[in-house]
Amino acid sequence: MPVRARHVVIISIDGLRHDVLLRADAPNVRRLIDSGSYTFWARTVPECYTLPAHVSMLTGVSPEKHGVTWNEHIEEAYPLSPTVFEVAKRGGLSTALVSGKTKFVVFDKPGTLDWRFLPRDEPVPDTFVGGVGATIIRRHRPQLLFVHLAGVDAVGHEFGWGTPAQLAAVAEADKAVGLVLAALEETKLRDSTLVLLTADHGGAGREHGPDDARSQYVPWVANGPGVRRNYDLTRNVELKVSVLDTFATACGALGLRPPPGVEGRFVADISAAPRELLRDTGR
Repeated sequence: MPVRARHVVIISIDGLRHDVLLRADAPNVRRLIDSGSYTFWARTVPECYTLPAHVSMLTGVSPEKHGVTWNEHIEEAYPLSPTVFEVAKRGGLSTALVSGKTKFVVFDKPGTLDWRFLPRDEPVPDTFVGGVGATIIRRHRPQLLFVHLAGVDAVGHEFGWGTPAQLAAVAEADKAVGLVLAALEETKLRDSTLVLLTADHGGAGREHGPDDARSQYVPWVANGPGVRRNYDLTRNVELKVSVLDTFATACGALGLRPPPGVEGRFVADISAAPRELLRDTGR
């Protein structure tokens, strides 16, 4: 039974290492996990830096193909490969992006975003970013929305990964996730929305980067119509989820055809069997 949705919301919690998430007070993310499909062992790109990883997440290809190897704010420099926003627009869908970092201007290619929030300065509280995303949902109901929460990464660099300060930052990011989910509920879009929650990298000490397993693995969660509930994707020993799969999974759920050369794949294991769907609807 394929996963199909009228809306997709992709949430990235920058710098979220999987074990840090498990230690933090994050009830909204835990509810997504409990009622969805998930793995704590999704692999990010070898570079393990914010911008190359996020562009891979939203193009489905490696930095070698999309060309974004920098990690700073550069105006009018865009990926060489189509982003999920471009694919959605070509399919006649509406798109939106809200970000806690200015360098996500890399996604603001003319004609690809209907609504956007990119800060002029940093830092921006995650709950503010989540609130902007919630407002866009209430006012515009975009069919594709990407929400980037920067706080966990910022605190990791200042105080360290796995510190009490970072656990508190995860709790704040979770509140931002809650604002987005509440807006979906209020607009009665929750039952038609696939939510994909993941991260770009982990970290250790006050850094993250290549050749460090603590930077390379992140959580990846799918929740929405037709998705298996409380299903650990590592039950399939052959399945290795990548952040690149986020692109293809979003496209597949929206009925969009990914362009040629995409490396990421639709994570078919999230799809509930017919008997699971009947049980969830009480039939």
